[in-house]
Amino acid sequence: MYKILILTGVLFLFLGCIRQEDKMQPNIILLMTDDQGWGQTGYYDHPVLKTPNLDEMAANGIRFNRFYAGAPVCSPTRASVLTGRTNDRTGVYTHGYALRQQEKTLAEALQQQGYATAHFGKWHLNGLVGPGVPILKDDPYGPGKFGFDEWISVTNFFDINPLMSISGDFYEFIGTSSEIIVDLALQFIRRTVEMDKPFFTVIWDGSPHDPFRALDKDKVAFEALDENSQSHYGELVAFDRSVGILRAKLNDLGIAGNTIIWYCSDNGGLPRITPTTVGNLRGFKGSLWEGGIRVPAIIEWPAKVKPAVTDFPASTMDIFPTIAEIVGIPISASIQPQDGQSVLPVMLGNNPKREKPIPFRFNKGGALINYSFKLYAEDRHSNDFKLFNLVEDPQEKVNVMEEFPEIFDEMKAQFHAFDQSVENSIIGIDYPEGVVTDTSRRQGWMTDPRYESYLEDWLNREEYRNRILRERGWER
Repeated sequence: MYKILILTGVLFLFLGCIRQEDKMQPNIILLMTDDQGWGQTGYYDHPVLKTPNLDEMAANGIRFNRFYAGAPVCSPTRASVLTGRTNDRTGVYTHGYALRQQEKTLAEALQQQGYATAHFGKWHLNGLVGPGVPILKDDPYGPGKFGFDEWISVTNFFDINPLMSISGDFYEFIGTSSEIIVDLALQFIRRTVEMDKPFFTVIWDGSPHDPFRALDKDKVAFEALDENSQSHYGELVAFDRSVGILRAKLNDLGIAGNTIIWYCSDNGGLPRITPTTVGNLRGFKGSLWEGGIRVPAIIEWPAKVKPAVTDFPASTMDIFPTIAEIVGIPISASIQPQDGQSVLPVMLGNNPKREKPIPFRFNKGGALINYSFKLYAEDRHSNDFKLFNLVEDPQEKVNVMEEFPEIFDEMKAQFHAFDQSVENSIIGIDYPEGVVTDTSRRQGWMTDPRYESYLEDWLNREEYRNRILRERGWER
């Protein structure tokens, strides 16, 4: 059914590779963790977690203190990365929804600019929920349908020794998820360098999402913590080590200078992990409080970006328009409206104002962030909004709507206009057809007929067994 591949961490030599330092088109790597909270880095002085490679990357690039995931859960944020649009516009309302085929992605746009494109790791945009399983070759919502030339991917989260899909062929890998996908990405990168092509590489890790699985060597520093917290932080140790491997090999290939690495998490941190995952912020994954949407983020581009720390508020919706400005992607390559804006001026050391507020819709909730203020509603239909000054009150303790009535009224009007615009997007007005033609639905792979023939064999895999038994009503 599938083969076993063992990755050793260094699968190829880099001597004699073509240098790309002076090329006009930068190479682009999007690096994303799964459920890493804003406070979970060494450079934010976490009490137990050390991240020397992320710290070095932050010291060499631009560190965003106020960077936001597009949503407080994973699939919606991933949709916002690929489209530059808030998730509800794209049909990805919460985790597990499929990205509409009518959307245009950053990968497709870069293909048109001559980039080699590849996706590695978690996808979670093909309408399937449950632990990550290999994506089928003919999946109409797989990475290959959205602009990726190559993909080695799973539907959702994955951990040690995962079963993955290489463009539809199933393979079992040996090792941690972080090191596996970085090694695979580096193989792709080396091939594209030898072909003298720029590359767009998406590396979406499965760590530190539950179920928490870490190597013993990565848990040593956390022996005083409970078992889940030990493994959770151990997964981040493995991720940080993989960041070091990635950056070192890019340097060996002679392409580090003209390679953009844009790192962030897909949503805020998890509750019931000690020490806290979100620093001193309010809320966790799943909420529109700062702890649910503010995430760590770094952009490293040695050829252009000087080391800096910025409080400029930015989001995953800014990734598409930023890269579009850098590369010269025409507006016709994206579906409009986009909710993000280019942060290239920030990257180049300027201090611009935020032209577009950062908007959020998730379940019934809503929020809007401009430079200093955040409008928040538990239920956006109730008109019960609150206003917080994030610069002075990042923990969102004091409602200042009466202190700043003009700002409050202006931001409410902006949010309502945005909200109505999204309602128009949901019915398909943004598309050339004027309607939504997609018929995707969200379901578990355990009851998907396309995966029926694999279930008996997958009962032998710890990460799948209980879900299969429960969803199918089987007894073992």
